[in-house]
This record gives sequence, C-alpha cells and structure tokens, in this order.
Amino acid sequence: MLKVQEIRELIKLIDKSDIEEFCYETNGTKVSMKKQGGQVVQQPVQEPVNQVPQVEDKKEQAEPAETQETKQEAPAQEEKEDRKQPETGYDAEVKSPMVGTFYAASSPDKDPYVQVGDKVKPDSVVCIVEAMKLFNEIEAEVSGEIVEILVEDGELVEYGQPLFRVKSI
Repeated sequence: MLKVQEIRELIKLIDKSDIEEFCYETNGTKVSMKKQGGQVVQQPVQEPVNQVPQVEDKKEQAEPAETQETKQEAPAQEEKEDRKQPETGYDAEVKSPMVGTFYAASSPDKDPYVQVGDKVKPDSVVCIVEAMKLFNEIEAEVSGEIVEILVEDGELVEYGQPLFRVKSI
C-alpha cells in the first residue's frame, strides 16, 4: 500500500514533468494520475480498500483512505442514529467522558449499577470507566429510565461514546 507521502511525491514529480498521464502499481495498489488544465488530477485507485481521493489542485494533498472512509460513513451513521431515536424511545444518551475500560459494577461479584428499566437521577452512578488504574464513577447527568445499555462489561470505550440510552419520565 502506498503511503500518503509517496503519493504526494508522485503528484509533485508528475506536476513538474511534461507527462500528461501516469499509472503506477505496487503491492496490489494502483494509482492513476492525469493532468487537466496543467494540474495533476489523481484518478481513483482500482482496489476499493485502498482508494485515494482525486486531487483537483496540486496544493491539496490526499488524505489516508481510512480518513476518507470515516468522513463518508459519519453522515450515514448520524442518519441511522436519528432514525433510531423514535424507534427505541430514548431522549438522551449517557456518554463516556474519557477513554478507558467500561465496568457495569464496582466489582465482578457485585450487581451492576443499573439495568434496563432502572430509573436514574442526574447524580446516579451508572458505571465505572477505568483509565490509567483510576476507577472513575460515571453519573447519569439526566433523569429518566435506562432503555438500552450499549456496551459490554470490560469493553474499551472512547471519549464521547454513548454508553446508555435514557428515556425521560
């Protein structure tokens, strides 16, 4: 797979040369570039996993394929979440305030802080997120009923990741 820096160098070299069209293939990745109006325009990569966006202006640089894919998927995920809200009947989400490990209970032999159907208040502890050997109690910050638990005990969670869905009562 070509690295972004290698693609940038190719764009610069083609732009400075008299070459009008250029194709390059290595390790199953194929890059095609063509000059339009004196500037290099990169054609899509033939292998869908390693797609590289077209570069209209030589000053713009290609971003890694992963970044482009996540940018394209983000609106679709937001639309799905918007559609889910009325179906599951939740009004708010309790989100992780940090990166760490999610724990539903204070210890493995104890009951979980909350389960689906439990009522919570803003100061109710709903879980623990462990970060760097510190166990942080996470409060609901909303009033309502837990309608969905979105993560499993012991699962790694990201900052801002929804942990619970809560319906106002």
